[in-house]
Amino acid sequence: MRRTVVVLAVAGLLATACSSSTDSDGSPADAESVDSSSAVGFVDAATFTARQNDYLEFATTELSEGSILNVLNHATRAQRDDSFEADLSTVTPDVFAEPLDEIANWVDTTDFDVLYLLNLLYAAEDQLPAQTVEAIDDALLGYEYWYTEPTPEGQVDNKYYWSENHRIIFAVDEYLAGQRHPEATFINDGRTGAEHKADATERIIEWLDEKVRFGFTEWHSDVYYQKDFTPLLSLVEWADDPDLADRAAMVLDLFAFDLALHLHDGNLGATHGRSYMKDKSTATQQDVFGLAKLLFADTEVEYVSTGDAGASLFARAEKYQLPAVIERIATSTEPIIDKERMGVPLDNNAELDDPPEEPYGISFDDPANIDFWWERGAQTVWPTVPLTMKTLTEYDLWESQFFSAFIPLRDAVNDDPIAGRDFVAGLSEQLAFGFLPEVSTTTYRTDDVMLSTALDHRQGDFSDQAHVWQATLSEDAIVFTTHPKNEPFLGEDSFPDADGYWTGSGSLPRSAQVDSMSISLYSPTFATVAQDDTGPLAMFTYLEATHAFFPTEKFDEVVIDDSGWVFGRQGDGYVGIWSHRPAAFVDPVPDDIFTNGLTEPFDLRADGGPDNVWITEVGDTDTHGSFEEFRAGLVAATVDVRARPARADGLPGGFDVIYTSPTLGNVTFGQDGPLTVDGTEVPLRHDARYDNPFAQVPFDSQRYEISDDEGSLTLDFSSSTRTAN
Repeated sequence: MRRTVVVLAVAGLLATACSSSTDSDGSPADAESVDSSSAVGFVDAATFTARQNDYLEFATTELSEGSILNVLNHATRAQRDDSFEADLSTVTPDVFAEPLDEIANWVDTTDFDVLYLLNLLYAAEDQLPAQTVEAIDDALLGYEYWYTEPTPEGQVDNKYYWSENHRIIFAVDEYLAGQRHPEATFINDGRTGAEHKADATERIIEWLDEKVRFGFTEWHSDVYYQKDFTPLLSLVEWADDPDLADRAAMVLDLFAFDLALHLHDGNLGATHGRSYMKDKSTATQQDVFGLAKLLFADTEVEYVSTGDAGASLFARAEKYQLPAVIERIATSTEPIIDKERMGVPLDNNAELDDPPEEPYGISFDDPANIDFWWERGAQTVWPTVPLTMKTLTEYDLWESQFFSAFIPLRDAVNDDPIAGRDFVAGLSEQLAFGFLPEVSTTTYRTDDVMLSTALDHRQGDFSDQAHVWQATLSEDAIVFTTHPKNEPFLGEDSFPDADGYWTGSGSLPRSAQVDSMSISLYSPTFATVAQDDTGPLAMFTYLEATHAFFPTEKFDEVVIDDSGWVFGRQGDGYVGIWSHRPAAFVDPVPDDIFTNGLTEPFDLRADGGPDNVWITEVGDTDTHGSFEEFRAGLVAATVDVRARPARADGLPGGFDVIYTSPTLGNVTFGQDGPLTVDGTEVPLRHDARYDNPFAQVPFDSQRYEISDDEGSLTLDFSSSTRTAN
């Protein structure tokens, strides 16, 4: 392997060692007093260390013994600051009783805890009581690191292994545990740590190669990007294989680049492959908030969690250096348009007599591809159903919490994989609810506002967590629409993950975006199940309404115009949204539902049907003049919405729209027709992996060049070189 990356890493280590020093009085060295030398092309070491110290100071006001990450923060600060005392003798095994018990009982998301415990051991073993280290090591030796390992008799394996983030976390967990205990016998399957490490290495490389070729399955996720950052950073910091650590650093750069492109005032306010209302409603509750603030300092809003996974691991990082060009992109005030393509194409609604081609030769029935397809939520996409059923049976997974709901369907087809495939094909719009195929996204960003959309993505299908579009004006001033699957849950004290009113989508819209304008056409392609249905398809409900999240109290100014447009201003940024069906705020705010502290109207609801047209435009002072001028332009615009004939199954046929945008001109869009602007068709599928002012990268490329006027980063995966200047 060519070692360009090693030269840079050595320089970075020297700079980090200097910048982690303390003054003579034992206090952390400030940015002015440290050696600010840094590898060329990377963020200044003193600047980055100051950010690390800021988080550590925030996160160590009190030792929260039950928090693995908070304990790590105390250990890290004590290592760097002689004046800071952290007595970790009280961190006994009982302190970690809950995560250790869940690890021992095959509970879901324990792979997160295992990753944090491994980081704690690698970083601070000498600061912990010996019995605590022993208890953690015992848990590591008894853990099941992949679903292909044997399941003890009577034990139900409730861990989910296959999403994009879980795949890499489980593999990194296994790698680092095997590296720590190479000669030990792991209890669950009797193999040595060295054998586990070797298997994990293969899975890590496979995952890394997929990200390079196809991009990110859970695109722009404000939740799960953190869960990708942390295992990759753990490899960079702890892997004893320098080639693997280097490759992980390069893919980590790609995630950081994607985050930088879609960050606005600390808010990853983009379309998301997966998100929840608890995250997308405000920047500070996004799982990426802490790491984005530490990496880019893009917001003045304070940290909110003393055990933030991303911030905690980056606050102690010593080997990974952030490329300076990526930091500049995150904080750039220049207007940009980013177009991206990610994933692999597969139509879940293809007909049985017209089966889809296997994309890139990745077959639907090869057991070696099960991880690839299940990462994309394709368990219930009909071409993969026979493989899914065989895999669930082979590895005794039917009883797990994630697959037990499908047992009645399995039994209905007499456990016949081909009959199961045919049955699923007839319900493809519903049963493929978690499917994440190829997506094209467009994002428009200025210093004051951002608009981001997934183009023509699975229109009309039921979806669990996809977030199709969003306008973002600040950490809290945001707007987006959904088609709710149910009324809001009553008596909840938080937005639950399963909240189908804001998180889930009764159906996905057909959406398009050109520059600062986005259109979303809602028209479900399946009939709703009754809200009180208790049958096997009970989850596939939706309301006869669509709505927008528009937290009025988070804007400096809100104007409701008689024309149907609703406008918001935050600082010098503007947003206007229009609904074909009459929309009105739910006012007063109900007192029996969770509002996350909102006391003023935030739910702009359009009743009357599940089909609707929503048009959104964003602007700012520089491009549109005053707020009054922005509003006047949209109020004067004409919108001609024409209902299409009903479908053969009696469902609404959707709409065709002609819209005279004050910024673009004559725009046409329809449920089946193309998007045109002034008579010219605008493609709804991007060809390139990246097309923006900083990078033009062909899809399925092994070389990424990212640059601005001050420097560049080149990632050549064919030669495994990382060059920054």
